[in-house]
Amino acid sequence: MAEIINLRRARKAKARVTAAGQADANRIAFGRTRAERQATAAEADRARRLLDGAKREE
Repeated sequence: MAEIINLRRARKAKARVTAAGQADANRIAFGRTRAERQATAAEADRARRLLDGAKREE
């Protein structure tokens, strides 16, 4: 005979698994600290200023 399962428990277990997957994706997308974001922005700003400073005037 087949094993009897509780559908409510199975549904909740599936929801927990999908929520954990979504949490992992969010950690990758939004998991940077303020210092990391500021460092990236400062580096991009420095590179932009360096490039603008090397332009020739016509």
